[in-house]
Amino acid sequence: MMDVLDVAWRLLAVLLAFLVLPLVVGQAEHKVMAHMQGRVGPMYAGGFHGWAQLVADGVKFAQKEDVVPADADRRVFQLAPAVALIPYLLVLIAIPVGPDGMVGQAIDAGIFFVLAVMGVGVLGSLMGGWASANKFSLLGGLRTAAQLMAYELPLLLAAASVAMAAGTLSLPGILEAFEWWWVPWQIIGALVFFTAGLAELQRPPFDAPIADSEIIFGAYTEYTGLRFALFLLAEYAGIVVLCALTTVLFLGGWHGPFAADLGWLWTLLKTSVLAFVVIWLRVSYPRLREDQLQRLAWTVLVPLALFQIALTGVVKVVIQ
Repeated sequence: MMDVLDVAWRLLAVLLAFLVLPLVVGQAEHKVMAHMQGRVGPMYAGGFHGWAQLVADGVKFAQKEDVVPADADRRVFQLAPAVALIPYLLVLIAIPVGPDGMVGQAIDAGIFFVLAVMGVGVLGSLMGGWASANKFSLLGGLRTAAQLMAYELPLLLAAASVAMAAGTLSLPGILEAFEWWWVPWQIIGALVFFTAGLAELQRPPFDAPIADSEIIFGAYTEYTGLRFALFLLAEYAGIVVLCALTTVLFLGGWHGPFAADLGWLWTLLKTSVLAFVVIWLRVSYPRLREDQLQRLAWTVLVPLALFQIALTGVVKVVIQ
């Protein structure tokens, strides 16, 4: 009976985090962009600091008609938003928040699990682009496929460097083995991992697959109402997952002063800072062209990730 209650409590905590944290990131993006770009609109809804902007957006999406194009593959078109969103819920189950088993489910090959499931989430965009019976949507889906293939490799290589350093594929095991001097040693891998993760999420400046000035809105052009809102929610959930994984793999996760009691708070704070960086990058940098995206992945990130793995091997040999 206690085991059942423990599992139920862990699943409930993960579900609440999944429902709340992406919305918090979405609200923060409204406010940060409003301040950085002098946007007045997001500061009005609800009065004080536009606190009801997210509520207004939800009501707007709920009121819109759910349209499916006549020539679309209806089943695939309707399933795509769920395929884009649900994998991030599964990933959150495996991310440790604090010490002493504060994780939904400890998985021995946790790195393989989270990276594989994150890759599934991108398939939602491919499905939506292919099933929409729209040339612009198809072009956006093809750009998404090309971007996925280019940036999945540096993402995996950067994560492999941390696994080599810790001697385990388990995320809680990596945090148990973590030492603070790893931060400068693994900084190259951290930058590669974070950059490749942004590209897989199609966040600016890596948003060529949804370039509104070129192909309307890419794979999501034909989506309306709550289905479109699910794609947006998947993007914000992906930001939470990417920032949390970067925190766990490269920034020590729950490690910090009074970690035994406040470990979960350190994880949350580090994740929040990285989420702010994601929003700041959207405001600050112009969109990369498709050829620039591919060049960055294959000529910059992949060599840097391989260098990080080589450096990790040398350091491990020296230490032993």
